[in-house]
Amino acid sequence: MTIVLYHSPKSSASRRVRLFLEEKGLTYEAHELDLSRQQQHQPEYLAINPLGVVPTILHDGRPLHESGTICEYLDAIYPEPQLCPDNPYDLALMRNWVRHVDGLIGNLIRFNWRHHLQKKAEKMSEDELQAMLTKIPSAERREAWMRVARNPYTEEELSESRSKLIGLLDQMESMISNGWLIGGCYSLADIAVAPFVRRIDEEIAPDALSPVQRPKVAAWWTALQARPAYARADFGAFMDA
Repeated sequence: MTIVLYHSPKSSASRRVRLFLEEKGLTYEAHELDLSRQQQHQPEYLAINPLGVVPTILHDGRPLHESGTICEYLDAIYPEPQLCPDNPYDLALMRNWVRHVDGLIGNLIRFNWRHHLQKKAEKMSEDELQAMLTKIPSAERREAWMRVARNPYTEEELSESRSKLIGLLDQMESMISNGWLIGGCYSLADIAVAPFVRRIDEEIAPDALSPVQRPKVAAWWTALQARPAYARADFGAFMDA
């Protein structure tokens, strides 16, 4: 059965799905969308994902979006290697963890958007900005574009988001057992949080991953990056050199 992935290299949700696919060892056809050029809002893409966000997969021609849902679906269709727990309680913990991480995405966006999309958006005239906004189906994304274009996030707001993301590391430190987040086994919970930790390590709060401060998280991050699938999933630098 054919898997087609529509994604963006620097999108955290896309990175999650790529890592999951690589851990499964699945062959897929990848189509990269340039978010700065609004390719995710073109009619052809909206036909398979009306929200106009990435990633989306087509599995035998049928579309599916939302990265956590995509990963659970793939685990059900391709059960080996298993990445979602059998134990109902551990499965519930994994799902709660994925939802918790997803709830923090706005804090990550504050850092991510200022590097690329803000530079483009703040140069737009009012007419250009409004014309672009009419193509965006998500009210949340329209608001984010307006913020970076006309009222960029302040240092105080960035500091608030940084604190929340560091808090994520503290929760991980308290939850990790035998190296991984759920029941001592590598799972979708670890995959879900990996793109967030990559950005924290790269720019947002690299000192927070010190083995002295958070030894379990530091060891977890080292082990995850050593997995062959991580290299294949291409968690490259978010910021341009």
